[in-house]
Amino acid sequence: MQSIILTGYMCVGKTTVGRALAKRLHCTFYDLDWYIEERYHTQVSRIFAEEGEAAFRDKERRMLHEVAAFENVVLSCGGGTPCFFDNADFMNSVGHTFYLKASPDTILQHLAISRGERPLLKDKSPDELRAYITAQLAEREPYYQQARHTVNVDVLDSFAMVDHVVSDIISRLPKQ
Repeated sequence: MQSIILTGYMCVGKTTVGRALAKRLHCTFYDLDWYIEERYHTQVSRIFAEEGEAAFRDKERRMLHEVAAFENVVLSCGGGTPCFFDNADFMNSVGHTFYLKASPDTILQHLAISRGERPLLKDKSPDELRAYITAQLAEREPYYQQARHTVNVDVLDSFAMVDHVVSDIISRLPKQ
């Protein structure tokens, strides 16, 4: 089976959906950021802080190519992954790509839970946060839309809805 690759903005549920999808399909789940941290023995935030975004994006691209070579995987990518190099084209060439699309309001709700874990967002007021997310979504949308499928995840507010999104993704996969 070709890889299944999930893209979308931070906090849209890529990891949650990816885990559930992998379990249903009896595949291995990988979160690209976690994979990078394992391979480089450091946190993504530390790579950004010490080496800069360009160095991180280079590592991210290399690790994307590495994980994409694995068989029977569900891969959750970082929010910026499809926006750099030829990553979006590469992902489409090696797997079934899904853009998990959420509105700024949904993202804000999800961020409220994990806001402390995101250094770029921690000092922003609610209005600044909304403006930042809206602007970044507008920038990234053309890259996200290169995925073969778009799944609306504004409904992700319960485990039952995660199952609904997983079923939607599975229904779009080629029958084997």
